[in-house]
Amino acid sequence: MRLLVVSDTHGDAAIIAHVANEQEADVRFHCGDSELAFDHEVLATFERVRGNCDRDKRFPEEVIVDCGDKRVLMVHGHLHNVKQSLMALSYRAQEVGAHIVLFGHSHLYGAELIDNILFVNPGSLKAPRGGKPKTYAGIEIESPTDYKVHFINEQSDIISSHLFSMKQDV
Repeated sequence: MRLLVVSDTHGDAAIIAHVANEQEADVRFHCGDSELAFDHEVLATFERVRGNCDRDKRFPEEVIVDCGDKRVLMVHGHLHNVKQSLMALSYRAQEVGAHIVLFGHSHLYGAELIDNILFVNPGSLKAPRGGKPKTYAGIEIESPTDYKVHFINEQSDIISSHLFSMKQDV
């Protein structure tokens, strides 16, 4: 199963459409701050949440999606203080039984495994921070225990890839 994850596009509908057309995915996610209307046509194929810059109150604060046997929790991150720590978000992930957590807000791409839960921030396709390139993420669920995360630039080039293996319950 392949997941496509974007965030923090800040009004740029064209870049969302470009990525959606370039990348095959079973499920698409937008982690907030699209600054578009909830029902904007470019977001129609995306699971989506409300970021701190989104004004349309129809966006939910969080989305939980079952992708095969994996539960995905998506938030923007501002309500969980992700710029300081992933602790609050980690607690929420444990509460809902998430295997994968998607979030944005910091405009910095990255992925890490915390307590056997994969956390992925796709970065920003509009205004990356920290001298980083504009990015989005592709996640491949390769097996019940293995995930491959790719960070991809706006030219559709993979700039970084990471393999994560979950611990098996003993």
